[in-house]
Amino acid sequence: MAGTGRTTLVLLAAGMGSRYGGVKQIDGVGPNGEALIDYSIYDALEAGFTNLCFIIRAEIEDAVREFFAGKFPAEITVQYAVQSLTDVPGSSSVPSDRAKPWGTAHAVYAARNVVTTPFAVVNADDFYGRDSYVKLHRHLADLNASDTEYAMVGFRLEETLSPYGTVSRGICSTDEDGFLTRIVEHTKIERLGNRIISNRGESTEELAADAIASMNMFGFAPSVFPLIEREFAAFLAESASDPKAEFYIPSLMTSLIASDDARMKVLPTSSRWFGMTYREDREAVQKSIVQFIEEGTYPRKLWPR
Repeated sequence: MAGTGRTTLVLLAAGMGSRYGGVKQIDGVGPNGEALIDYSIYDALEAGFTNLCFIIRAEIEDAVREFFAGKFPAEITVQYAVQSLTDVPGSSSVPSDRAKPWGTAHAVYAARNVVTTPFAVVNADDFYGRDSYVKLHRHLADLNASDTEYAMVGFRLEETLSPYGTVSRGICSTDEDGFLTRIVEHTKIERLGNRIISNRGESTEELAADAIASMNMFGFAPSVFPLIEREFAAFLAESASDPKAEFYIPSLMTSLIASDDARMKVLPTSSRWFGMTYREDREAVQKSIVQFIEEGTYPRKLWPR
């Protein structure tokens, strides 16, 4: 059964930007105060996405709503979902010493009551490029709500690093048909000379420059929500007592692939990725935006407001 063609862009905007300092999701980097998230939304709408859903935390809800109020064309549906620490399945409990929500898969779980179409998931503070949205939308537009053939966009690892500190990346393996077999989360990757090193506790691992990196750009159907709930409950039963444990999308997909409940097509992209992990990244991002405007990729003023 073919899909309806309607698709939602889910933007993970709940993080407060602890390493960056401030609410970086709405920090203006464009010539008219546009945030990086504005360029992601513009690319997504150009690629054919019809709905937007912002995943936010209660502390920044008013600021985010005000920033986006009235920006988008009237035919675009805009929704908000709050990621809350206490939003857990069934009888699961939240430890008293837990201070923050449970990670990216938990953020997607927050959208379960508002998202009804196939949907993309992206970080609000990352730039993924037009080609990435076109390829992901093309995959999602052919899905229906019950399909379990999901997708992710894969970037070359060497193109995803920051010169100002370590980054977290999911390194992917695929089968001969291009389907994901495993994602290994590396939380401290940095470039040392001509080498890319992952620091894992007391050990280090050298990673290939052309390794496929997951930049948290995934595509799902609504069928994923009950699967997330099941896996989230299992995660809490095992790891809730660890105040630093997080329920990542890569961990979710690793489990779903192992149980044969879903599979994920890896979509390579030629798009250039960049982000604002650290405040020092801001100047480079601004220069890149100016270059894209000069090349004609974006208008100087994105929105009519």
